[in-house]
Amino acid sequence: MTEMSHFPSDYRALVVGSTGGIGAALTRALCEDTRCAAVYAASRRGTGPDPGPGLEKAHPLTLDLTDETSIEDAVATAREGGPLHLVIAATGFLHAEDISPEKTWRHLDGDALMTAYRINAIGPALLAKHALKAMALDERSVFAALSARVGSISDNRLGGWHAYRASKAALNQILKTLSIELARKSDTAVIAGLHPGTVDTGLSEPFQGNVPDEKLFTPDYSAGCLLSVIDGLDPGQSGRVFDWAGEEVLP
Repeated sequence: MTEMSHFPSDYRALVVGSTGGIGAALTRALCEDTRCAAVYAASRRGTGPDPGPGLEKAHPLTLDLTDETSIEDAVATAREGGPLHLVIAATGFLHAEDISPEKTWRHLDGDALMTAYRINAIGPALLAKHALKAMALDERSVFAALSARVGSISDNRLGGWHAYRASKAALNQILKTLSIELARKSDTAVIAGLHPGTVDTGLSEPFQGNVPDEKLFTPDYSAGCLLSVIDGLDPGQSGRVFDWAGEEVLP
C-alpha cells in the first residue's frame, strides 16, 4: 500500500478518469491510504470505480473533460468539503472505433487531431484552470496529468502517431507554463506530467503485441508507482514530466 507521507494528514484528492484502468487503480490506492480523508472519483458516467471493500472514501462525480461547465461544477462540488491537495487527470485518448494512430502523414485527419487535442491537452488545461483555484496552495499540493513518453519531441525517433504525440507534447507545454505561474503564488505546490509506462488497459490493448511481459504493467502496479513518484516530488521539479520509476522524460 502506498502511503502519501509527504502530504498533509487528512489530505483530499480528486481523480479524473476514475473508471479507466489507471484512474480506477489510483482511486483504490488512495482510498487505502489511511492519511487520505476523501477521494473524489470523477468520470463522464459519474459512477466512480466499481464499488467494493475499501472504497468508502470514494465520492463519485460527473465530469466530462470536453465540457468546461461540467469541469467547473465537479471541482466546485469537491471543494465544498475543503481544499484539495491532490488532483490527477488520469485520462488519455489514443484510438476509437473509427480513429487509429496515424502510420503516415497521408492518414492525418482534422477531426481525429482535434479529438486528441480536446481530451489530451485542452481538457487537462481546463481542469487546471478550475482545480488550481480549489487547491491548498499554502501547503503541500500536487496537480498531475497522465502524459506519455511519445510526447517527448527530442525522443521521437520512429515518427507516426501524429495526433497522440502532438497532443501529449502540447499537454507537457501546458503543464510547464502552468508551473511558472503557480510558482509565483505558492512555494509548496507542484505541477507534473506522469508517464505510466505501458499499462494493460483498453488504451494500449491493440498495441501490446511487441511489449515484453515484464514491460506490460498492471494498472495497480502502475498506479502505486505513480503515487510514489508524486509523493516524492518537490517544488523545484514542478513543470516537468516523470515516468513510473521517477526518471525525467525529456521535453
